[in-house]
Amino acid sequence: MVTGVLLLGPVALVLGLVALRRTAAQQTRGRRLAIAGVVLGAVGTVALVVGVVVAVLTASAQRSLPPDVPEARDAHAAQLVTGNCLAALPADGTVETVRVVPCAEPHAAQVVTDYEFTSNAVWPGQDAADARVARACVLDDDEAAAGVRTVTWAPTEAGWSRGDRRGLCLAVLDDDVTGSLLDGSATLPTPSATPAP
Repeated sequence: MVTGVLLLGPVALVLGLVALRRTAAQQTRGRRLAIAGVVLGAVGTVALVVGVVVAVLTASAQRSLPPDVPEARDAHAAQLVTGNCLAALPADGTVETVRVVPCAEPHAAQVVTDYEFTSNAVWPGQDAADARVARACVLDDDEAAAGVRTVTWAPTEAGWSRGDRRGLCLAVLDDDVTGSLLDGSATLPTPSATPAP
């Protein structure tokens, strides 16, 4: 029972079962304490298993993706890295999950740069965080002429408090594109010629 109170679930479960067998075999006192130890041990063991499963799922949900995924998948925004292509651009606001696709498939946006705040930085406020990430978001002349625009995702105050210190710059086109903007394989629309006056 003591090990159960100390949250040593598996130990309490084993010792409780051993105590139950001994008290039954030897007809001695302590059966109620042994049952309490088994119950506390079982509860502690279940809690331990649930905790381990949650920790593993949380860790896998935060593991960074490769720059170009081999197949389409849903991912948490925190997993995105420079190079990832998104099937669709989520609506404005807090972004939790996105659909990431191989860049060879049609996509609406691509992560082209990221901005890393220092780990000991103080929360600058949402406007300042947005501005810092936006300054890292630069297009070349060809991309700008083709109508590529940028969208920035900066950490929110809630995300910052959980340790999120990375902002992303996404390049977005009005129509889906195939290929990557980073290696020049994206086929961008040809800018229409401006008629001479």
